Amino acid sequence: MSSAPATTQIEIDCLIIGAGPCGLFAVFELGLLDIKCHLVDILDKVGGQCSELYPEKPIYDIPALPIVSGQELTDRLMEQIKPFGPVFHLGERVDGLRKLDDGRFELKTDNDKTFIAKVVVIAAGGGSFTPKRPPLEGIEAYEGKSVFYAVRKMESFRDTELLIVGGGDSALDWTLNLAPVVRSLTLMHRRDEFRGAPHSVAQMRELVAAGRVRLVIGQATKLAGSDGVLTSVSAKTAAGEIEIPCNRMLPFFGLTMKLGPVADWGLNLHENLIPVDTEKFETSEPGIFAVGDINHYPGKLKLILSGFHEAALMAQAASRIVFPGKKILFQYTTSSSSLQKKLGVK
Repeated sequence: MSSAPATTQIEIDCLIIGAGPCGLFAVFELGLLDIKCHLVDILDKVGGQCSELYPEKPIYDIPALPIVSGQELTDRLMEQIKPFGPVFHLGERVDGLRKLDDGRFELKTDNDKTFIAKVVVIAAGGGSFTPKRPPLEGIEAYEGKSVFYAVRKMESFRDTELLIVGGGDSALDWTLNLAPVVRSLTLMHRRDEFRGAPHSVAQMRELVAAGRVRLVIGQATKLAGSDGVLTSVSAKTAAGEIEIPCNRMLPFFGLTMKLGPVADWGLNLHENLIPVDTEKFETSEPGIFAVGDINHYPGKLKLILSGFHEAALMAQAASRIVFPGKKILFQYTTSSSSLQKKLGVK
């Protein structure tokens, strides 16, 4: 998996918004047609709902795979698209989109990146994942300064006094990753049972036993600080109210789905979904396509299988825009030596 380049303006063939299963398979179909892809996803890992909400949940309706977990499906898709070298921009959200005079699209992210793309594919599932805000009075004043819902750069937490709140994979993973970086780390959860992977729980408890992480069983009740900078967080525990000194806080309270900035891009919408045609899966704006759960058309079924089909037809139409005038020769991977060469199997 390639990471994003350092430059802030990137000219590309195709930008895919969403790195869930449909977005990943779109890379494969576009790659067969020599279209290079970058992907932006608000999550800090690929896989969308499959890896974030149900990584171990079994899926039974993927062709040729009688049973597969959400994480395994993501891993298999990543292996399948490896020959095409997609570039991922994770932990970012596309906020703005406008069409340029030359027909290309300019897209800006909340991380100050600008993409200039010939085509855009929206594969954002039901919309963008938005972190749930803890029910703490005045937390808005601290957001972006000392309260964060994702880790963009680990180095920005170096030598801080960090409080992580939550009991799932995200809370545990960042506890393990940031413990060597910060000055002090407290993990707080409302009960002494965790929803994360067992090996992560075991590693966390080893750090607690070694005195490198403080574990607090309780619930945050109040924030203290000034000018957006935390000094401490009050917590209610079985032993009573305590103060946890900290100047950084990472609350992991889960995610909600919202259509997000897509709603402001001037596309026709139908009940917070994007209508498309069933020939190209193009939106009301030529050159912008939508595949997966975020699109709408008569007879639409919200299945991963449907999204795969949509991605295949979308890629054919996108190729005509990326390579105008180029003759598209339909080929089968089973018999085409040129496709097999692209896939690295010949």
